[in-house]
Formats: sequence, C-alpha cells, structure tokens
Amino acid sequence: MLPRCCNGLMHLNPYGEYAVLLAASLAHEWPADRAGIVARARKFGMTVEFPEAEDDHRRVREVIDEWLTVVDAADARDRARLLNLHMAAATAYPRLTDHDEEGWHLHYRDDDATSLPHVLSAVISVGTALHLTTRGMQRLARCAAGATPGDPCTAVVVDVTRNGRQRYCSVRCANRAAVRRHRERAAVA
Repeated sequence: MLPRCCNGLMHLNPYGEYAVLLAASLAHEWPADRAGIVARARKFGMTVEFPEAEDDHRRVREVIDEWLTVVDAADARDRARLLNLHMAAATAYPRLTDHDEEGWHLHYRDDDATSLPHVLSAVISVGTALHLTTRGMQRLARCAAGATPGDPCTAVVVDVTRNGRQRYCSVRCANRAAVRRHRERAAVA
C-alpha cells in the first residue's frame, strides 16, 4: 500500500520505508531526465508539483550520490554521523500542517524550500533516519552478491523484512549466490 500524499510530500510511514525505497530505486536505475525522477517519485507515493529548475536532474543525482555514502558507511556510528550531516544540510524540520482538507500530517521542508532536489533531500534523509532507527541501523546495505567475481551487483538493499535478514536486492541475486555456494561445496567434495 502506498502512503497518502499531498503537495509533493510523502506521508512517511513510521519506518520511513517509502522514502528509502525511492532513494534505492533512483540509485539502482537512474532516470534519464527530470520527468523520470518525477515519475519515480510518484510511483513511490509522492505527488511532485515543484517549480522546475534547469539543474534539477543533476542536483537530484547529487542527493542520491550523497545518500549512497550513508548506505556505504563502515559502521552504525559513521552511518549516523553522515545521516545527521545530510539532515542538517537539508535544513528541514518536521512541521504539522492541515492544508487542502487532507488531515493533519508532517511536512519536512520550510514553506519557501520547494525545489525538487531540496524536498527529495529532506524526505530521503528523514525517511532513512526513521527507517534505520526503528528497524535497525544494519537495515541498509549493498547487495550481498556484490562480491561476485565477474558479475558484481551494487544495488542497494533496503531491508523491510520482518526478521531483518534480507541480504540480496532480488531473488535473482539470492539464487545466483546460492548456486555459486552449491558449486563451491560440490567442487570441494
């Protein structure tokens, strides 16, 4: 189920799941243009009606590249430090609003900070913080198939499983890793 949205902002679920999944999706398959970013954001529950700037595509790419430093952090403390820097840079603060008769909800931006890159930076950094603090700091990583020689996978894994053990970005990567381990055991035997 997608979150309710309004005015270009996502109503984050308690885990920040949709914002983090949006960031991972953008990191995995970067859209060719701003329209692609907008379409992806809508797919993950945002309605994006922001003033268009010539450099939106490049600036959102910078937001995602900065977010990937959080994904690739060496440990929980480093991850928290980087994420705190991202949230501070977004200069966003949560505030309650009740516009357009949609009910009370949170916005993660100042009223005058409406650019697509700024809002995505705020939503993704706050969503990531919510996801990690409620689900666990280890619930964001690169695909475990990334160490596969010849066919490494660098996709981001947003672990939203109940047991917290998701290591692969897809069934395909998990199956390839299982086959590789089976072949290695068979070769030793």
